[in-house]
Amino acid sequence: MDPVRRRELTRYGVPAVFLLAVTIAVLLVKAGLNDSESTTNTVVTPTTAKTTTQATTTKLVLTGTAATTTATAPADAQFYVIQAGDTLGGIAANYDTTVEQLLTLNPDLDPNALQPGARIRVG
Repeated sequence: MDPVRRRELTRYGVPAVFLLAVTIAVLLVKAGLNDSESTTNTVVTPTTAKTTTQATTTKLVLTGTAATTTATAPADAQFYVIQAGDTLGGIAANYDTTVEQLLTLNPDLDPNALQPGARIRVG
């Protein structure tokens, strides 16, 4: 191989191969971190099943991986599915109620950790 050609390949090829190797390593580490986060920070979305309907109440069974909770709500209860970026103050304003009333209706609700997709009672 021509020495000029060899020097040119060394000058440009080695840094390019190094950058490619570092990029692959970063992507592998990032993928590994995302996989471990998804297994440790599992979002539990309650599943609601209507089990018994009575004249004035509907029995709801909320199940998740951590625990099973049974709640009873009036038949005319209103629910809201939390969207990304929602706050209790914003939800309360939309439903003409207060944050305190929402917390009373949802005693297990953590106002600092609202989960998108979770249902809360608003009325």
